[in-house]
Amino acid sequence: MAAMVPFSLLRNYSQLVSARAFVVKPNNFNFSKSVLPIQSRRLPFSASAANNEQAAAKAAAVNADSGAPTIFDKIINKEIPSSIVYEDEKVLAFRDISPQAPVHVLVIPKFRDGLTELGKADARHEEILGQLLYAAKIVAEKEGILDGFRVVVNSGASACQSVYHLHLHVLGGRQMNWPPG
Repeated sequence: MAAMVPFSLLRNYSQLVSARAFVVKPNNFNFSKSVLPIQSRRLPFSASAANNEQAAAKAAAVNADSGAPTIFDKIINKEIPSSIVYEDEKVLAFRDISPQAPVHVLVIPKFRDGLTELGKADARHEEILGQLLYAAKIVAEKEGILDGFRVVVNSGASACQSVYHLHLHVLGGRQMNWPPG
């Protein structure tokens, strides 16, 4: 059976294919001097992409508790390359391949221990949950965004979780808006 690839990992590729003439690289593009309309001066994202993300999350939820290796397990085992920002014996942090901010790093536990999503956390997970949050702070410090960053956890299909291996998104490097999503 073929492995399911989360939609979020494919989003940038599909945008590149559908908009070959205009590729935005968030780290080196000056949105304030662009000729795009104001509503287009955000990182590329559309309603259809949101619907696809929702569909991918619902599809991924079907196998959430199967115990099968996730893409994050493959990154931990160095089977898939990643840009590692921080690593210790229990936590791994690496750059998201579909960044939603100039800094977008994922922080994951190296051992799932049944922790596929935050909604499945038990008392036995207290220590690793604290370690993940502390690692998020270290990532923010390393990335130079300690003065302002956001930590996001998507838990379950209705929150568009598409990889069932608990992970934190550390976002920063731009002004965040409220309310989110």
